[in-house]
Amino acid sequence: MEALGDPVDGILLREAGALAAAPGPVVVLEDASGALSTGVAALRPGVAVRVQVDAWTDQQAVAAAVAGVPEITLLEDLGHELLGGAVLVVLRLPKGLAALDEMAGAVARWADPSVVVLAGGRVKHMSRGMNDVLARHFGVVRASLGAQKSRVLVAREPRPADGGRYPVVGHDAELGLEVHAHGGAFAGPSVDLGTRFLAGFAGSLPADARRVVDLGCGTGVLAVTAARTLPEASVLALDVSRAAVLSATATAAANGVGDRVEVRRGHLLAGVPDADVDLVLCNPPFHRGNSRDSAVAFEMLADAARALRPGGELWTVYNSHLPYLRTLRRLVGSTAVVGQNTGFTVTRSVRSR
Repeated sequence: MEALGDPVDGILLREAGALAAAPGPVVVLEDASGALSTGVAALRPGVAVRVQVDAWTDQQAVAAAVAGVPEITLLEDLGHELLGGAVLVVLRLPKGLAALDEMAGAVARWADPSVVVLAGGRVKHMSRGMNDVLARHFGVVRASLGAQKSRVLVAREPRPADGGRYPVVGHDAELGLEVHAHGGAFAGPSVDLGTRFLAGFAGSLPADARRVVDLGCGTGVLAVTAARTLPEASVLALDVSRAAVLSATATAAANGVGDRVEVRRGHLLAGVPDADVDLVLCNPPFHRGNSRDSAVAFEMLADAARALRPGGELWTVYNSHLPYLRTLRRLVGSTAVVGQNTGFTVTRSVRSR
């Protein structure tokens, strides 16, 4: 069985269709469109199919695609409700090894001892490290035959650990904070260089800001920095990733500002009214998946402009080689470079009145 248009879905469905149909629930992880979930449900008619997706945007696409398929249920957490008793887990390989490690550990802990894991990806994005991660949690790991430049790693014989190791915790002496990170969170328990550079300008943020947004919050470092710097402000931390939202929530609590940092998962600044925000902090991504793509960053900047009140400020950090300055001036308003080093540029944009 082939999933039209996506060779990874196609090879995963091929491998799933070749397995003997052991009785028990099936789990799909990281479906991007709904084609994988509906394809698995078609292979196992009448069997419960549980689905979990990290990115909110992908989850919405999957939810629309599986509507009306009663066997398919979308769940939020990598826990017993999702994985308990699962005999087959079908997943699209995530970009990061830590994300795969958290998934594999949860499967090994909660799934049925007979579980078979099918983990598929594009060959050019796969590494030996993925085999090694799976081998930490399963006694048998092998690779399938490739097709259309895609391949599946097959894992069996789970080695369950007593408890999950995520979130992992890092201590940053320079910033004086504790960073909590789930597997799929960008930069893990360390502070990436762009975020660190922007955090260094915390003392220059507008002191009268009361409504602050950390857009694309990741592990919540900028949200915590803003809450500490502006003690009268309430901070809203937003991210599309479930792993990021869990991480930022834990980071805010660990640093004593959980009561003033609200963390939400969603698309851009959805739910934030126009002209409602005094200050937005943003370290936008310059990639989509494994490909360089500034489109997401430009969407973030445009929505930040919408949500800022007239005279409100957007502080952005980005790789210095990227042509964001002109875009910021066009989308937001007057923009000045406040800091630049060999790798990154920090800008302050003021919303046009």
